Amino acid sequence: MGDGEPNPYVRISSTKYILRPELLSLLRTYNCYHEGKNFQLRHHEEGGELVVEGLLNISWGLRRPIRLQVQDVNERICFSSSEAWSRESQGKHSPETLPVAEQQSNKEEKNNNSSGRNPGEEETTPQLKRTRSDASFVQRRSKHYSPEEMQRLRSNRFSINGHFYDHKTSVFTPAYSSVTNVRVNSTMNTSQVLNLLLKKFRVENSPLEFGMYFLHETGERTKLGDTDFPLICRILQGPCERIAKLFIMETDLGVEVSHDVAQYIKFEMPLLYSFVEKLNEEEDREINKLTKRYHALRLLMLQRLEELTSYESYA
Repeated sequence: MGDGEPNPYVRISSTKYILRPELLSLLRTYNCYHEGKNFQLRHHEEGGELVVEGLLNISWGLRRPIRLQVQDVNERICFSSSEAWSRESQGKHSPETLPVAEQQSNKEEKNNNSSGRNPGEEETTPQLKRTRSDASFVQRRSKHYSPEEMQRLRSNRFSINGHFYDHKTSVFTPAYSSVTNVRVNSTMNTSQVLNLLLKKFRVENSPLEFGMYFLHETGERTKLGDTDFPLICRILQGPCERIAKLFIMETDLGVEVSHDVAQYIKFEMPLLYSFVEKLNEEEDREINKLTKRYHALRLLMLQRLEELTSYESYA
């Protein structure tokens, strides 16, 4: 490949590649499926390499609670009045009464929009949904707070993705199969996408605790390697998330399930028992065949030994 010429291949991982025309064809299908939605992907050239970028849906598949980082010590929470705090408790924010962290988050979103991103293409589900088994939500009372209560609320509040939670709810398990998304490109590997997702929600746990898995409709589950590129893998799996869905799971709890095993997962137990019975019968037949063959060969060898012994005695 000469200088300036486009690379005919696109990396799937550090060792696997796909032809560029084949990927572009899959990308057109992907975008047709998401026509009119925020999940259409764009592509451009960088140094002769094809780069795809856009939103990637990731589902939460965690079984254990995660920890959220405490707000930065230098981060101030500004309340103009107790009335503003009351309006905040009712979910009615104004720019003047938003906490500094949320104002900063809004500024970042505006900067992102002004840097070539359309407003309609922002992440549509940035929240972490909680399971019912976790600590209850903070219940805020719409009344005037005393200075002592305000100080207690400030000291107990944690922040995540520009939103604040009480310390009692800062450790929780996201609702299984709830979906979030991150903006990535095809040059970001699995580790980088995981780091981006955890940073977005300010998760304190180490990225090494998590892995990314494709869960297929058939029950098959495949783990993405650290050097795989999740966005390219998503395109290869197709746009329909009912067929294949990308999950974040604990590394020690996520188990790969091969296609051969997955085809039996959804069967009822009586049917599975009948399969086992048939396999046992087939195994018994094979054992009998081998046993008979062994006895026949043993008999043949004994006969031959007798013939050789008789020949030597005559000689």
